[in-house]
Amino acid sequence: MRTEPVLVTGATGYVGGRLVPRLLESGHKVRVIGRSIDKLASRPWSKEPGIEMVRADVLDNESLRRAVRGCPVIYYLVHSMNANQKNFAEADRKAARNMVQAAGEAGVARIIFLGGLGEADKTLSHHLKSRAEVAKIFQDSGIPTTYLRAAMILGSGSASFEILRYLVEHLPVMTTPRWVRNPVQPIAISNVLRYLQGCLDNEETAGQTYDIGGPDVLSYQDLMGIYAGEAGLARRLIIPVPVLTPRLSSYWIHLVTPVPSYIARPLAEGLRNPVICHDNRIKDVIPQTLLSCRETIKRALGRIQEHCVDTCWMDAGDAASPEKLHSGDAPYAGGTLLRAGYRVIMDAGPAEVWRPISALGGRNGWYSYQWLWKIRGAIDRILGGPGLRRGRPERANLLIGDAVDFFRVLKIEPHSHLQLLAEMKTPGEAVLDFILRPLDNGNTELQQVSRFVPHGLFGLLYWHALLPLHNLIFRRMLKTIADEIGRTILRGPEPIK
Repeated sequence: MRTEPVLVTGATGYVGGRLVPRLLESGHKVRVIGRSIDKLASRPWSKEPGIEMVRADVLDNESLRRAVRGCPVIYYLVHSMNANQKNFAEADRKAARNMVQAAGEAGVARIIFLGGLGEADKTLSHHLKSRAEVAKIFQDSGIPTTYLRAAMILGSGSASFEILRYLVEHLPVMTTPRWVRNPVQPIAISNVLRYLQGCLDNEETAGQTYDIGGPDVLSYQDLMGIYAGEAGLARRLIIPVPVLTPRLSSYWIHLVTPVPSYIARPLAEGLRNPVICHDNRIKDVIPQTLLSCRETIKRALGRIQEHCVDTCWMDAGDAASPEKLHSGDAPYAGGTLLRAGYRVIMDAGPAEVWRPISALGGRNGWYSYQWLWKIRGAIDRILGGPGLRRGRPERANLLIGDAVDFFRVLKIEPHSHLQLLAEMKTPGEAVLDFILRPLDNGNTELQQVSRFVPHGLFGLLYWHALLPLHNLIFRRMLKTIADEIGRTILRGPEPIK
């Protein structure tokens, strides 16, 4: 094993989460950074020999300096996909400059950066302009930078693939923007990972810019036809119209697919122009078999059917609970942290009670008044939130940072505690806790507690208006959990005072 660690940023994201185990398998020591050590520690590769985990934020200079020290090579795989965030481009610039400063002070020898294809002109999307600007910051720093410009990345769990999948599976007839016929050159995630790893092993790639794409140049409409064929679906009728802008397209994608509009928009804007490779030098430097779009889609569908999706676009997300939810002082809300909860005692051990709790969400639902959850999910989707369509990972065990419908896992202690952060649109910040406490006689106390910090008067009105409904749902959920495991409730449900 090599002695100096390679630094990987964005290690819990779609690409980074798949790159880390490949680097470890090839004998590299890997240092990963993130805002949440708990989220890093929950990844499948976190216990592998050669892994180091450091809490750091690319927007925090001091933490970044500590994280970079001793790493000769940096993989830079973080960027903002939130086109609704007013200053996403400035945040990307600041993060890149912080990295350059920290890397320069630490004597870093190389930076490997994954960006996007797109020619620099006035029609280039804001997102792709920001990616190109980050690349220029690295290239102008004097640190040899390898810049990979990728086209659309296809693979099980990628945002591009999920958009394609849901559109084709749910819409036999589609009105689409005119850019649906623009040429694109998608690339399989496995080929992207091979190029990223190959750059580390090939010194001649230092200081170079390469376009990376698959062997096929086709249109998005062609991709839809290929997907329909591989999924065994009837041919889809696609009607391009001139009035659908990328912004309108992103809203439509938001309503039809699990991918939110703030992610769909930069992806849609990226297809507004032809996205093809003009420089194919990397094929000679890092030779590999490039998968066709048909083979890539076939493999991705197989992975989904086998429930073997290693990483997913929705893995990215903050896994830190807002501090206000841990204190009783929320000045702007009248100094009140609002709480509500019920508890029951069951004639079952914690391991048995834990099973239905760890299976919450997705196809399993929420064990009570599912039609109400669906209405709340639909309202949330219309308001721009994730709704219920995002689902949950197919695997049985949840990890910190996992998305579960419109929640995200903040804390998980098997057979003891599950804490979920609400990511739905609400006038405040909320967490939902399931707490299991073993009792001396072999029984278990199960508590379900909701905490909410309201944002102003509307937040207070929201909480008190929905409190009777929440109490009704909580009581039913606890009863249904007991039914799921075939056990009796000995006491409760009763309010927690």
